Amino acid sequence: MSKAWLDVPWLVFLIAFLFAGLIGRAQPAQDEYRVKAAFIFHFAQLTDWPADTLPGVDNSLFLCTLGEDPFRGALESTVEGKTVGTRVLRIRHLKRAEDIPGCGILFLGKAQSAHIPTVLTELHKAPILTVGETPGFLGAGGMICFRSENDRIRFDINLDAARVASLKVGSRLLMMAQSVIGQGPEK
Repeated sequence: MSKAWLDVPWLVFLIAFLFAGLIGRAQPAQDEYRVKAAFIFHFAQLTDWPADTLPGVDNSLFLCTLGEDPFRGALESTVEGKTVGTRVLRIRHLKRAEDIPGCGILFLGKAQSAHIPTVLTELHKAPILTVGETPGFLGAGGMICFRSENDRIRFDINLDAARVASLKVGSRLLMMAQSVIGQGPEK
């Protein structure tokens, strides 16, 4: 009998998912963003970027926020320095959209809702995993969107947007999503 279910990244993701379900209920905003930070880390673990992307001499994978940082330090305390494959996760808080190149993951929070369509249009084919939390995010071309359901944090995936950006979203991540838009390739 195979023990593939004991695969460590899968087990860690499952524990984080269950943990998020337990603490994701009607928690203060800081706890909400710690849970979201943990989810984003696992999104990164279960996504593949094209081999010729994610340049960097220091082997970093940059997780960026644009504008006001709703995480208020939760990204740094929760995920910075952890490894994603062979890359080390680093956090950047950007003030301008012009600084996005070099990011592997971009989080666009509620404060950026007016700018989301423009930013996503400009990033259309860029191999940057885009994560948001506003209604309409996936329809505007975002890849993963958080939402609250029954006082729990859930997420949906726009697989077509990931495919256009040459990102491969793992089947394990697709199984955890509440809904998946599109029929892009799975890994």
